Amino acid sequence: MNTNKVKKVVIAGGGTAGWMAAAAISKLLGKNLDITLVESDDIATIGVGEATIPTLQYFHQLLNINEAEFLKETHGTFKLGISFEGWRDVNQDYLHAFGLTGKDCWAAGFQHFWTKGRQQGIASEFGDYCLEKVTASNEKFAHLPNNGLNYAYHIDATRYGQFLRKMSEKHGTKRIEGKINQVNIDQNSGDISSLTLESGLVIEGDLFLDCTGQRALLIEGALHTGFEDWSHWLPCDSAIAVQTKSTEAAKPYTRSIAHDFGWQWRIPLQNRVGNGMVFCSKYVSDEKALAVLESNLVGEKITEPRVIKYRTGTRRKHWNKNCIAIGLSSGFLEPLESTSIHLIQQSIVRLLRMFPQDGIKQTDIDEFNLQTKFDTATTRDFIILHYSVTNRNDSEFWRHCRNMPIPEGLAHRIKLFKETGRVFRKNNELFDDSWMQVMIGQGLIPESYHPIVDNMSDDELQRFLDHIKTNVNNTVKQLPPHNAFIDRFCKAQ
Repeated sequence: MNTNKVKKVVIAGGGTAGWMAAAAISKLLGKNLDITLVESDDIATIGVGEATIPTLQYFHQLLNINEAEFLKETHGTFKLGISFEGWRDVNQDYLHAFGLTGKDCWAAGFQHFWTKGRQQGIASEFGDYCLEKVTASNEKFAHLPNNGLNYAYHIDATRYGQFLRKMSEKHGTKRIEGKINQVNIDQNSGDISSLTLESGLVIEGDLFLDCTGQRALLIEGALHTGFEDWSHWLPCDSAIAVQTKSTEAAKPYTRSIAHDFGWQWRIPLQNRVGNGMVFCSKYVSDEKALAVLESNLVGEKITEPRVIKYRTGTRRKHWNKNCIAIGLSSGFLEPLESTSIHLIQQSIVRLLRMFPQDGIKQTDIDEFNLQTKFDTATTRDFIILHYSVTNRNDSEFWRHCRNMPIPEGLAHRIKLFKETGRVFRKNNELFDDSWMQVMIGQGLIPESYHPIVDNMSDDELQRFLDHIKTNVNNTVKQLPPHNAFIDRFCKAQ
């Protein structure tokens, strides 16, 4: 292992992953480091990761980013959740919101009280007890005291990269324009020693971050790390992205619209809408998927549709030798739950916490890979859940998804919830209330509830449920429309 101090950090590739890494490292550790980012203006980034989850706020707090300034620069809007349309079954919709639903007690989550209420005929839809869901459905938004409303953002990914670039360069990151021609390996250690650009310039480093996207020039091209294919669990392998002009007020949620062969996204920014279709090429051609997408567009196209091919899965190691893969170079999970930027952020924060200033140690590498594998696999299982638990039986694609084998851990979660209503969070994992919202939204209703619920009389349970719902509705009534809040707080120039 390299026991030399890490002084030179080289980031290969820009885009969201590269500039998030550069901004965080230069801002928080940059005084003691030489940080260089290499990117080429001739290489387009994927640039469609425009919907986020609430954890991005934590990243921005670390970097002391002003929220209003960030949203103005990225033409951003607020996001309270994702509307899943036609996922449970044709013409059956639900909204997975970012908040906590109802009120828990020490022994049992709110879903147990709701389950009994539903059996008694006194409970309404599960989402009616979630402030974020009702706020989103009413297309409202505001900042509430004590972070009372959980939210994320819709952003222009290209503008976000430019915003972070300015911050990174302000804190000392050097950007070098050029294409990487060769990754040079030290014959003794097997580590990456330098990058040679097409211009002939050689860039040496101690630690290399591979942000080269699906090409994975360093982690795979040079180090041959290996790839774990997950397409047998997530069969979609293609996406088409296109932008349109806005024709209506931006909704404070992402739309995910199921089709016979995949699903379509709509992400509303202040000035335009990001659209796309995710699909499985085994069940539909690119041409047919594009035709369906274009027939469902609202507003004039402002970019030409482009097809993106991908393979779902993950690197066998995310940190190998002196190279860490961040972003698409580390693997790909479809953007169904907007987790791409979150996984980038997790890797960056993990690196900051474990930064190998005194030299790269195998114990750090192993721990980094264990934690990253857990995060990635948990996210994978959460996405598979949407396809596996469904009542759709109307197309070959959905019949395949319903009947395909799923990971053992996910099968256990589903069975546990179905039989007992229980959900247990593991190892500080990302998703909590989300498991319940999606399982119930997809049509999986618990068959039983915790006995502590029976300590309440039927009247007490009725009052308990009504009180939560009333408080939610009263709060929402006081909130301004989403677009009115944007106009006042962060209107783009």
